[in-house]
Amino acid sequence: MQRWDRIEAFSEVVRLGSFSAAARHLRVSASHVSRLVAQLENQLGTQLLFRTTRRLRLTDAGTIYYEYCRHVFEGFREAEAAINDLQSSPQGVLKLTSATTFGERYIAPLVNDFQRLHPQVEVRMHFTNRQVDLIDEGFDVAVRMGVLKDSSLIARRLCERREYVVGTREYFAQVPRPHSLAELSSHQCLVGTRDYWLFEVDGQRREVRVNGRWQANSGPALLDAALKGLGLAQLPDYYVEEHLASGRLVSVLDNVQFTGTAVWAVYPRHRHLSPKIRQFIDFLSDNFSR
Repeated sequence: MQRWDRIEAFSEVVRLGSFSAAARHLRVSASHVSRLVAQLENQLGTQLLFRTTRRLRLTDAGTIYYEYCRHVFEGFREAEAAINDLQSSPQGVLKLTSATTFGERYIAPLVNDFQRLHPQVEVRMHFTNRQVDLIDEGFDVAVRMGVLKDSSLIARRLCERREYVVGTREYFAQVPRPHSLAELSSHQCLVGTRDYWLFEVDGQRREVRVNGRWQANSGPALLDAALKGLGLAQLPDYYVEEHLASGRLVSVLDNVQFTGTAVWAVYPRHRHLSPKIRQFIDFLSDNFSR
């Protein structure tokens, strides 16, 4: 412990710029701080500080030593802050974003449940299909789907997401069901925001370009077109599962169904998360896992 006292005294002298300021911060006398620093120099066998009546200056050895010490004590402060956060309740503004349909259907009810548990949290929800820049636009959390791009953001997987190729029985009464990817070229494919569909062939991701007489950048519009028998559509599970269960839609090409996507909570990298963000992400994860 005596060694840590010496290191702390030295670090505070450098950080605050004087022995007297370090003494006030540590609540000891300036002579005691000076003695601790001298003991540290003797222990290390080198001078760390040049002392004059007007100022202090680090030696080369002192500069190197302080850089290591600074990170250690910053880590201690971060650890204390993290523990304090763990013991405190969420509060403040929680700003989050999600894709529109998924957010309205699944995220908003969970956010509302979270705020009922933590009424001191203020919620700002923004639903858009645009890729939001969390840092530049000041968002705490984004819920994203699909295959994530590499970024500096932290991502936590909430649940799996499956892509289904679907059509109605009426549509398949006119055009035979496809049993291979090559047969898609003979079908009317309803095109969404991208002109290719994703599949998994022999464990590898494969993109197949599709075309048709219909295109829209709206999942609900795509679902409605599929339900009305206008062609085949590739849609994620949360759009089609109830219609598959009722028989209104039929899934095809299940043997190459793409399962490599997921639902993610992403957030900017912090040394420790605030209680509102950490507990909200835990809340999402717990509810999605159920």
